[in-house]
Amino acid sequence: MSRAHPRDVQLTSDGRLKHFLSIHGLPKSLLTEILDTAESFVNMGEQSVKKVPLLRGKTIVNLFFENSTRTRATFELAAKRLSADVLNLDIKTSSTSKGETLMDTLQNIEAMYADMFVVRHIDSGAAHFIASQITPKVAIINAGDGRHAHPTQAMLDMLTIRRHKGEFEGLRVAIVGDILHSRVARSQIRALKTLGAAEVRLIAPNTLLPVGVEEMGARVYTRMEQGLRDVDVVIMLRLQKERMSGALLPSESEFYRLYGLTQEKLAYAHPEAIVMHPGPINRGVEIESAVADGPRSVILQQVSYGLATRMAVMSMAMSGQMQERAQLQEEGLTTVNSDKGEPA
Repeated sequence: MSRAHPRDVQLTSDGRLKHFLSIHGLPKSLLTEILDTAESFVNMGEQSVKKVPLLRGKTIVNLFFENSTRTRATFELAAKRLSADVLNLDIKTSSTSKGETLMDTLQNIEAMYADMFVVRHIDSGAAHFIASQITPKVAIINAGDGRHAHPTQAMLDMLTIRRHKGEFEGLRVAIVGDILHSRVARSQIRALKTLGAAEVRLIAPNTLLPVGVEEMGARVYTRMEQGLRDVDVVIMLRLQKERMSGALLPSESEFYRLYGLTQEKLAYAHPEAIVMHPGPINRGVEIESAVADGPRSVILQQVSYGLATRMAVMSMAMSGQMQERAQLQEEGLTTVNSDKGEPA
């Protein structure tokens, strides 16, 4: 069976978001709409009533096949602030452990009138498969799939950059660390290129660089002093030891010596460069505390903007999904009336 293009699966016929699976294939205008919508939610935490009724009466299921605390908690809080009902499904104790297939499990949940699945899965392409083959009438949000994509993390990073740096045109951004295993990096590269960043640099040892990554439009460096020179944004990545097999690194201490972000290495960047990290941070491995807690760090702001970004994506995807359902229902009624000889 041929796999549909991500753009075709994610968008309604008139180009509105109905699933959020990947940055790939989405136009600049839609990414900008996500950022603009997120802006409207940024200050909600400071209000006395921290809820809006955009998803009142809707049921959202957090479907995490892979362990996560921060991401799941953020999605749960985002859904509740949109006034949705939330179900957290523990896959390890679900019927899949008793022999029920993934398809059966998801279709049974859909039959309970669930409106949205937030999916995190160890296999690349899992969210795309669910959206296109199993439950296309349920809005699917990809909360991370294998090494493939983590689109909401990329968009909260884009919101962080835009709020601190303004427009993307002319920006030089460096992504540093475990590029090979990072679904976040892949989504960040696509988002930055789509939004018009002047240059995306990847800095890592050769053993942590995926083959052909230059084809995505990024420049590769293996030395920090070269890759960081005059950049406006530095995004550090976590070493994903749980995904590593074989001797990709001599030691964590050696990695830190060569690629850990210290104040000395940060001096190569532009004097007003900001420092980011998707978390969780490994201090003394990817970044020193003086930088992580320093005046150029916006890591905690990323967490706050993550809530606003996920609220934006969830509300937009649900709106597009409901629009498509209504359109299909109307077309079905039109067909029935025409078959009866009644005016369409």
